[in-house]
Amino acid sequence: MAENTTPAEKDFLYYKGKPLVRNGNTIYYGHPADKYVALLQVQSTRQQGELELSDKITVQILSTNTELSLKNRILKKTEKNGLYNALNIASIWLERALQETK
Repeated sequence: MAENTTPAEKDFLYYKGKPLVRNGNTIYYGHPADKYVALLQVQSTRQQGELELSDKITVQILSTNTELSLKNRILKKTEKNGLYNALNIASIWLERALQETK
């Protein structure tokens, strides 16, 4: 079965069918062509053995409309402990926001 993805798209990590793109302590979740994406920012980390784990993460659902000011682009915002909890709420909120626009 042939996939309809470009070579660049194959390099992304996916969570629940949407790409994750990381730059430093910032993670974008979702397709940039959609009306909304999730922005996750790692605020603090903690050590567990030799691993550095994300601790506090700010989650924002942002409009991809660049004509709006950043303040007006934020649809929802929260802070979660741990990457799993942050990604979980981001995926729920993002799905709901995208469903409302259909």
